Amino acid sequence: MAYQNILVQDQKGICRITLNRPEKRNALDNPTWNEIREAFQWIRTHNDIQVVILTGAGGKSFASGADINTLQQRTALQMLYSGTQTVLNEIESLSKPVIAAIDGFALGGGCELAMACDIRIATARSKFGLPEVNLGIIPGGGGTQRLQRLVGIGKAKELIFTGAIISAGQAEHIGLVNQVVESPEELLPAAEEMAASIQKKGPVAVSVAKIVINAGANTDLASGLLLERLAETVVFSTEDRMEGTTAFLEKRPATFKGR
Repeated sequence: MAYQNILVQDQKGICRITLNRPEKRNALDNPTWNEIREAFQWIRTHNDIQVVILTGAGGKSFASGADINTLQQRTALQMLYSGTQTVLNEIESLSKPVIAAIDGFALGGGCELAMACDIRIATARSKFGLPEVNLGIIPGGGGTQRLQRLVGIGKAKELIFTGAIISAGQAEHIGLVNQVVESPEELLPAAEEMAASIQKKGPVAVSVAKIVINAGANTDLASGLLLERLAETVVFSTEDRMEGTTAFLEKRPATFKGR
């Protein structure tokens, strides 16, 4: 596909999506959101893609949030029918793991984009925040909901009420970031290493685990445990389960086929 604002590269089952508006600090305008959605819809239909890495070009920002000029011109009804949450829900519900590789600012919608991913790896110089209250608005791309699920309701309220911008080290400390690397040069190798590690596992098992974890986070413990038991029953019926257990007993690497 031809994109204007993003780059999409498929490398041996690991698909890298790069936000490519460095002159705008990878600000997320409507065309960019639409391209992100198109890319993830394309990934959803390609079984050969097993892991996605989402990153930003330029080194200054992963994604700096909404373009304020366009934000000022939006009406209340346009916000009601905004498709941002839909795009982020599609990323979160994708059956394949998504790793956000973050270098620079991840603010507002950029932070919400990172939170919709499954795993976040950041450089030490990166900054995170939901500063929407400074503009007299609130996070509208799932920030009020996903942040509290990642860091707890008290810390989420603190960050959203104050609009504070925090360091990568602080973000890792509160659970917003999984891993911090010192230099930008280490970022993509770290993300690719993690993607390659995931890629070696049973793809059906990884996909089902993601479904169960996401669903369980939004329900009570008893319902989550029931869902887990049913999901375990499903994966026990797969060829991958037989291959994985056989390979373990034969002391060899498993060759999973995703079925």
